Amino acid sequence: MAGFIEIGRIVGAQGLTGEVRVYPSSDFPERFLEPGNRWLLPPGATDPKLIELVQGRYLESKGLYIVQIAGITDRNQAEALRNSVVLVSEQDRPLLEEDEFYILDLIGLEVFDQASQTLIGTVINVLSAGNDLLEVQRNLDQTSDRVSTKTVLIPFVKAIVPVVDLSQHRIEITPPAGLIE
Repeated sequence: MAGFIEIGRIVGAQGLTGEVRVYPSSDFPERFLEPGNRWLLPPGATDPKLIELVQGRYLESKGLYIVQIAGITDRNQAEALRNSVVLVSEQDRPLLEEDEFYILDLIGLEVFDQASQTLIGTVINVLSAGNDLLEVQRNLDQTSDRVSTKTVLIPFVKAIVPVVDLSQHRIEITPPAGLIE
């Protein structure tokens, strides 16, 4: 949605007092822990509505947050929010350090071999696995009636990904032998 960033999805009610369980899609815990305004997009809706997050806590064993939303006071109200998306305004993006990037900004970037300037493919996802991995879709055979694709995982570390140029919509990599084949 233009103007908003998805930070999580409500996966169900927690207890009897209106708390909800939120599965995060954000690396910023304060978005679920600190009180303040957020936006909620119920399933099937096209316009998000403003909500107030009253409090939150992290359940490490489940990898999700338990949050209290103002005006939601019982389990039935909380359960009615299942599958709603929790959003923040794009202007609420925290400032990043040098060489830090938002995942959404990386998706869709073209990936080039730095030495040959050959197009490798396009970033379609970023996976967390110790170090982040760029999932790059490669277009291998582009005949008139057939497109063959496969994906390759590229470790998102400075030694392999020395250039991320958001303004040029490109990433340059220096892949070790055998990484791309």
